[in-house]
Amino acid sequence: MNRRTTPPLPSPEPPAGAEVREVVDAVARAHREHWSVVLAAVVRLTRDLDLAEDCTQDAFVQAMRVWPEGVPANPAGWLTTVARRVALDRLRRETTLRRKLPLLVDDEPADDEQPTDPLRLVFTCCHPALARESQVALTLRLICGLTTREVAAGLRIGEATAAARITRAKKKIAAAGIPYRIPADHELPDRLDAVLTVVHLVYTAGHVAAGPELTRADLTGRAIELARMLVRLMPVETEPEALLGLLLMTEARGTARMSTDGELVLLADQDRSRWDVKLIAEGVARATDALVRGGGRFALQAAVAGLHVTAPSWERTDWRQVVRMYDAMMISWPTPIVALNRAAARSFVPGADLPEILAELDALAAEPALQSYPYLPAARADVLARLGRSVQAAAAYAEAITLTGNEAERRFLRRRHDELT
Repeated sequence: MNRRTTPPLPSPEPPAGAEVREVVDAVARAHREHWSVVLAAVVRLTRDLDLAEDCTQDAFVQAMRVWPEGVPANPAGWLTTVARRVALDRLRRETTLRRKLPLLVDDEPADDEQPTDPLRLVFTCCHPALARESQVALTLRLICGLTTREVAAGLRIGEATAAARITRAKKKIAAAGIPYRIPADHELPDRLDAVLTVVHLVYTAGHVAAGPELTRADLTGRAIELARMLVRLMPVETEPEALLGLLLMTEARGTARMSTDGELVLLADQDRSRWDVKLIAEGVARATDALVRGGGRFALQAAVAGLHVTAPSWERTDWRQVVRMYDAMMISWPTPIVALNRAAARSFVPGADLPEILAELDALAAEPALQSYPYLPAARADVLARLGRSVQAAAAYAEAITLTGNEAERRFLRRRHDELT
């Protein structure tokens, strides 16, 4: 693309003279909603992740300077055009970069609308040459636009560790010449599980966010958007549809997770009339279809979510069936977290042997993956409280409080702790 074919910089449109706070909010909203789309478009142009990140960030900086004159009607289009122009200027100044492009991009029309570009980025971030922890960190950085500090908080790791994972992943992509594209049909099955896992982790990072707010709608929304893209890309595969169903059913309960006075409400105490019935209907339909067609671990997780959202109350939940789903998961996906969820579900089966379940939870404490996982001591505290062992339950709640990174959860756990003491 030469200077004559570079699209003109869009002129901001009314409202003119926007207030500073309105502009800051508009830029922040655009960052949440459009970061990955803008970045992906620039990656396609530059073939360089670091350069694309810099140019995308420059576009948002320019928005802070220009948008006070009027926020554009199409923020994503404005930002994409600005970022691409910044990138073109840099590429012209650094002509040698064209001979050292680390990303291989398929030739295709250079139109401004590339709806699959974010999905290309996901597949690039989740290439099998990268370690899983690097895949997750890079996806949170590039797809969700999180800072390194936010990535570290979301993954409960140190900031230096997060930075190292992101840097290592970018260098690996450059050194290995990992292509920036959606894999060919014959490659998709081998790549799908990693992509689904990372998309689910992105949703989880937003569902219980690090910091003062319980959720981050930008992360949960981005994960649902990516899951929908995967369903459209691979309509015959069951697991993308199962994952989408799982996320929709989880999202449907979102408004009931916080009380009117801003306190966390567990599923057992939620006002089910506040659940989003449309999201539940779509989620149940997708999960059912995936199960009928013989889905895998995400179909089983969606089945658990379906049992919860279709139960008329917490007490009337089919806990035995929930446990059966976790039994099946332990065969195909035997992770410590699945074992923890299975034990917790067993504790709610009528007539459950709580001392036996407590022993099972105590044994899980030796699992390295659960050493800093706050839901293990929280589950132990709940079982101990039901056994009448208040002092031990309070100690377990105190441990959970120190491990959680979310303030809403911390307040909830502190209330439970104080009720016992």
